[in-house]
Amino acid sequence: MKLYYHPISPFVRKVLVVAHENGLADAIECVMTDTLDEGLRAINPLSKIPTLTLDDGTALYDSRVICEYLDGLGGGGMIPAAGEARWRTRLLEALGDGIADAVLRIVMENRRPEDDRHADVIERQKRAALAGLAEAPRQLEPGRFALGDAALACAIGYLEMRLPKLEWRAANPALAAWYDEAMLRPSLARTCPQAA
Repeated sequence: MKLYYHPISPFVRKVLVVAHENGLADAIECVMTDTLDEGLRAINPLSKIPTLTLDDGTALYDSRVICEYLDGLGGGGMIPAAGEARWRTRLLEALGDGIADAVLRIVMENRRPEDDRHADVIERQKRAALAGLAEAPRQLEPGRFALGDAALACAIGYLEMRLPKLEWRAANPALAAWYDEAMLRPSLARTCPQAA
């Protein structure tokens, strides 16, 4: 399998965490690329990362699809099979992905020339990220580390790297403590963007 990736993407990191948690990390060859690479478009018509190609040439894209595939291949420890546990895991994944999306939109907006930036977009996305962080503790379950928890941890890591001045910890001490403890997991420690 080949994973087309960029080392700072929170969505790529989520895939890599699932691969590590399922003992599949060594079975994946990582190919660094970016979304402007036309070679990526030949594999994934959306030209997005992450994209995983299987040995038969099948391309899987969107981190949610890739995570589901890897978790099934590795034994299914990150996504519960059915019922409330499954939808709660997927809901927390959506929250984590939404926080990461909001941070990414802020980063992209800040890359625009200063006189062409949309302050309303930045403020709206900042409010979304902070509201998501405030909601997260209500969705966490002690002792669990599933796909949703991985998505949330990856989103927080991305936020801390890209928006270090956004002081979220003081307003969310329980979440900050959860995150610091989660970062001790080998799957999160090994996929830290600074180490990539």
